[in-house]
Amino acid sequence: MILTCGNTKGGVGKSTLAVQLALGLSLAGDSVWFVDGDKQGNGIGAMTLRTDRELPTLPASSYTDGKTLRAQVMLQAKQFDHTVIDVGGRDTGALRAALLCSDIVLIPFQPRAFDTWALADVAAVIDEANATRDTPVLALAILNCSDPAGSDNADAIEATQEFPQMELLNLAPGRAGIGRRKAISHASATGLHVSEYKPRDEQAIAEITTLIAVLKDRQNGIVSTSK
Repeated sequence: MILTCGNTKGGVGKSTLAVQLALGLSLAGDSVWFVDGDKQGNGIGAMTLRTDRELPTLPASSYTDGKTLRAQVMLQAKQFDHTVIDVGGRDTGALRAALLCSDIVLIPFQPRAFDTWALADVAAVIDEANATRDTPVLALAILNCSDPAGSDNADAIEATQEFPQMELLNLAPGRAGIGRRKAISHASATGLHVSEYKPRDEQAIAEITTLIAVLKDRQNGIVSTSK
């Protein structure tokens, strides 16, 4: 699976989820390559922290130039079970390149008006990428940092219905995406998978574990359809 965490808007949790997904897949026994296409380098920084702490690591590379990113992913991704790409929160060459070579693009968005407005920009970039692909990229939007109460979650979810280019990803019945959990953001910022973070947050672990399982299941569906 080649998976991109992307959005044209920053601050939605792309790097946080990309780090959690890469580490979670790796700790489960799969071979994973982490590619950081964001000039801020938060993802590659998290992987470096693991090396500093002498924790189990995974191969990680930084390619902020779109042409280089695409060329290297197309060349090297076949060596791994999964490649996880983190791109910056803008309409960049790296984002567009990643959309051309990914199986899945995961689009985190938070229950805020600015985030839902930005989905139109994401949809436009996906359309442009799909116009040059043999098959469309599987675009999955996921509500991130969902609120525990109120109507903001429902309003944000409703906003995704305007964009047929992307599918709203449901982790479980009645569960509005990923919760606003400090354990997830703090773990990524310190180079840890949420299961390694203390104090242990079982809900946070369950949400990331479920997200990985759902993504792998969707990827299996892509593979089965292509055969």
